[in-house]
Amino acid sequence: MRLIAVIASALCLTAAPSLARSAVTPAPARAPSLAPTAHRSEGRPSVAAAADTTRFGYLDVFDLEWAGDPQISPDGSRVAFVRTGFDIMKDRERTSLWVVNADGTGLRALTDGSRHASSPTWSPDGSRLAYVAHGEEGAEIRVRWMDTGQEAVLARLQRGPRGLAWSPDGTRLAFASFVPGEPPPAIAHMPPMPEGADWGPPIHVVDRVTWRLNGQGLLPHGHTHVFVLPAEGGTPLQVTRGPYDDGAPVWSPDGETLFFSGDRHADADYDPSNSEVYAVPAAGGTARALTDRHGPDGSPAVSSDGSKIAYVGYDEHYQGYQVRRLYVMSSDGSGSHALTGDFDRSVGSPIWAADGSGLFVQFDDHGDTKVGFVTLDGKVSVLADHVGGLSIGRPYPGGSFSVSAATGRFAFTRSLYDHPADVAVGSRQGGPASARRVTRLNDDLLAHRALATGEELTFKSSYDGKEIQGWILKPPGFDASHKYPLILEIHGGPYLNYGDRFAAEDQLYAAHGYVVLYVNPRGSTSYGQAFGNAIHLDYPDHDYDDLMSGVDAMIQKGYVSPDSLYVTGGSGGGVLTAWTVGHTTRFRAAVVAKPVINWYSWVLTADMSLFGLKYWFSGYPWDNLQNYMEHSPITYAGHVKTPTMIMTGGEDLRTPDGEAEQFYQALKLQKVPSVLVRIPDATHEIAGKPSNLIAKTAYILGWFERYRGGGGG
Repeated sequence: MRLIAVIASALCLTAAPSLARSAVTPAPARAPSLAPTAHRSEGRPSVAAAADTTRFGYLDVFDLEWAGDPQISPDGSRVAFVRTGFDIMKDRERTSLWVVNADGTGLRALTDGSRHASSPTWSPDGSRLAYVAHGEEGAEIRVRWMDTGQEAVLARLQRGPRGLAWSPDGTRLAFASFVPGEPPPAIAHMPPMPEGADWGPPIHVVDRVTWRLNGQGLLPHGHTHVFVLPAEGGTPLQVTRGPYDDGAPVWSPDGETLFFSGDRHADADYDPSNSEVYAVPAAGGTARALTDRHGPDGSPAVSSDGSKIAYVGYDEHYQGYQVRRLYVMSSDGSGSHALTGDFDRSVGSPIWAADGSGLFVQFDDHGDTKVGFVTLDGKVSVLADHVGGLSIGRPYPGGSFSVSAATGRFAFTRSLYDHPADVAVGSRQGGPASARRVTRLNDDLLAHRALATGEELTFKSSYDGKEIQGWILKPPGFDASHKYPLILEIHGGPYLNYGDRFAAEDQLYAAHGYVVLYVNPRGSTSYGQAFGNAIHLDYPDHDYDDLMSGVDAMIQKGYVSPDSLYVTGGSGGGVLTAWTVGHTTRFRAAVVAKPVINWYSWVLTADMSLFGLKYWFSGYPWDNLQNYMEHSPITYAGHVKTPTMIMTGGEDLRTPDGEAEQFYQALKLQKVPSVLVRIPDATHEIAGKPSNLIAKTAYILGWFERYRGGGGG
């Protein structure tokens, strides 16, 4: 089932915008009158170049760039990566492929940015680079000869492929792609329309338990299958078939077999996390399950001699958070055993070392994403930290890495408070000390901005003394003798984590004179299974105590005004913000973004309702009404006195509009100062468009400015 990959998505200035005092505030104009902006690397003028201030500002968002999907060449000498920025005129991301030498020299473009480029994949000998080019009419699989720069289109597809992988001999490419299926049979037969008549859009018939997804809308009928394409181009061969969704393929060393993960069980639609690892002949045939347990098994990786397969997963216990272990089995599926059974962190993205002595992996630990190495006796060592920087708005995890198995050198995305993802290179032999950043994509912008400075904060929860980790962003020119207003910014998920990563939204808050506190309360990932599961069937509750303890710790530092506190958060953070104003009046104003307000209505209307039902609650809402309502912010709406803005995306299917509307109406009926802000073209990822990121931040700051007082700033 596809849900597991998307459920963790969270929400997620010198003059703030004036907010109209009507019940619903219209969004700001989207198109400022400015010259066009392109990639700064192309030598054209940037918005930032004309800025008058040294503080990070709204329009600087359009000039941010970041590196993603860094793919190191087989000989470890070069790294191809996806370079992403924003187009201010079209209000969207634009991507191109770039390459840089492992020592940081030779940075240059491989594509011109006219088409969205992704998934760079080196051929086994490093002479060619395959990638995917997306356009309005579909996607193309292309190959580039690195010595001449010549390119060819190998295949054109209606939908973009996933998991592009070269065969070991370089003669074929495997990938997964969607295959359209038949819609459900007609229930009614309408009479023919008169010529020229318009009876409106077609009627949709829904017959699936999961029939729409946030960001995608109504799901088409069909399934994802594995294909093989000749490296010189031609018609892709469909390798797998049936009413199943198959994952990205991995080749056996002899090129005869493909391995993939998928849920091919009869009840897959009702059991969203019960996948297995399968093997199928590359020429087509019957897929054979290599694993057989109740729980997710995925990310297969084959050792260089073909004798072993590593994968990640866990035994299903229907808990809100479960640690993913690294397993190894023989290539026939026998002898499976956990390598990281004693390592209390979720691992992912396994890649075998060439000598078969262990695997490179990625994991989060105390809000920091790391590249590590796991030996066959289960010992875990850290090779690099500060992996990430792909979440531009807020400091979420989300980096990636690749390995040159022959050399032990690896490339990864690296980020800190002061920059989004750059390419970095390290080596297994050198350990963390060898890792070095080889691109600086934002130096021409951020080197001329006074950014917020960050520091770590640890404190004890007032509930049970549990140690909680957080981070503080201090405004440019910070003076500890001054009293500052504080914004508590709460992460979503809820099973996610924040860390010392770049976050444009938090930088904008700090640029306006606020100290920003963000915290990983109980339930956050990267602290082990017990900490993550501390909110199982009890969210929100004592995670609120953790957050309030963080605010208390900040006040004790002496530079935060206790009379000038503000709170905001999105998705799971929106839930906790709504919960907060229902349990305390200490904040002068609040912004509740894309929240769940009523778990009863949410579990029956959200795109991930099946997952929520199975993992976050015990039983159906009509059989367990008390549990659902005890943890619903709407139950405590009668206690709210704090001026509250509720913000939602008009296309949000993860926390549908009705959730925000319930809270707004409840507050309005009680004459609590409140506004509802709907961003009409936004999904649950409100900041998915740069103008929406700016609008979200500007409206939050505008609301806080309306109620600012009590010292500070």
